[in-house]
Amino acid sequence: MSTENLRQSASMSAPSSAPGNDVLRTRFLAVRQATEALAAPLSAEDCALQSTPDASPVKWHLAHTSWFFETFILERIDPHFQAFDPAFRVLFNSYYNVVGDKHPRHERGLISRPDLQRVIAYRRHITQRILALLPAIADQPEFVRLMWLGCNHEEQHQELILTDLKHLLSKNPTKPAYQQRWPLTPIEARKPRWIGYPGGLAMIGHAGEEFAFDNELPRHQVFVQPFELASHPVTHGDFAAFIADQGYARPELWLSMGWDWVRLSGAVAPLYWQQQGAGWRTFTLHGMADIDPHTPICHINYFEADAYARWAGARLPRESEWEIVASTLPIDGNFLDSNALHPLALREATTTDQPDSGPRRVPSANTTASSCVTSLCCGADPAQHHGSTSAQATVISFRPRHGGNFQACDWRGTRLDRASGCSAEAVCGAGTAI
Repeated sequence: MSTENLRQSASMSAPSSAPGNDVLRTRFLAVRQATEALAAPLSAEDCALQSTPDASPVKWHLAHTSWFFETFILERIDPHFQAFDPAFRVLFNSYYNVVGDKHPRHERGLISRPDLQRVIAYRRHITQRILALLPAIADQPEFVRLMWLGCNHEEQHQELILTDLKHLLSKNPTKPAYQQRWPLTPIEARKPRWIGYPGGLAMIGHAGEEFAFDNELPRHQVFVQPFELASHPVTHGDFAAFIADQGYARPELWLSMGWDWVRLSGAVAPLYWQQQGAGWRTFTLHGMADIDPHTPICHINYFEADAYARWAGARLPRESEWEIVASTLPIDGNFLDSNALHPLALREATTTDQPDSGPRRVPSANTTASSCVTSLCCGADPAQHHGSTSAQATVISFRPRHGGNFQACDWRGTRLDRASGCSAEAVCGAGTAI
């Protein structure tokens, strides 16, 4: 079966609700339609496969995001609730232990039944039931909060659909494209600068009454030493220089566990990179392409980012340092609706460049990125390498919600989701920055 039904579902309309429900209804429908639009170009076979235990099939994502609304809202508020299919309660539970049993994550790719058509019917059913109940939900704050949580939860799975799909397609020896939009506009190099911050007491964490995930709370005070952050993220070209300098063959650059990973995995370059002659190519959602040396690096794990920082004479920024800086910047970036699905850089810097604070080893020019990836830092204690706990770098910015910008997490072997720390615009950064 093709995914024509998903195309129809993505453009589905629904009866209007009361004016007070319009914002929530519009938001809910937009999120549901965006998920279905991501899956629409795929075949049923594409949607069923699981390339690694750390990924999930697209079909599972489509069902699980509906399961969330059914389990936490419809089941609790619909006086005439009847499960669409009782078996789905186990099949499409992820890690919610309080709900009950769940199907093993590493076996999600073995679920051939229900088929894609059945899952699409499930989505339509849940969407229509939620829309019908919105008037009853609107005056109940608890369920309004759950609706906003469900919408943001589904956006997380939009990120995962693209991340998991990219890994899946990369395993095909023909290297098929998810969409054909290449070539993207080339990026011009910009001179890197160090931007200093005085340190001191600062507040971090979510502020305001709008939606936030629990890991963004509570807002609290932290003390940071003076530090400098790079004006631009580390680029593909920077990382190619690290490789050319035998970065993957020098144990002194790596944490002990990182060097064990290098030897065990045989890694010689970031995930998806392939050497061709004297240059490098990488797999993208548009197929294979030459790396653009001036676009932000992506698909590196924490060990790779840490080794690069040590080689560059800097360190990765701590979460508090990055948040202090990022919270002062305008929300601007390479969002999902750009449909680029690949690293891009802004044409103009979003911060004011300042003179270099002294000699630094900066391998090559960095560029202002739509979303920062590996941003380096130098601070009062460069010997510490605490950085973000996320093992991923990211380059696709999803539309910010209520002042917060969040990213698609990319991975090599292990993926941390947004709740594990991949919530800042750059997942890697630190003290004197590159």
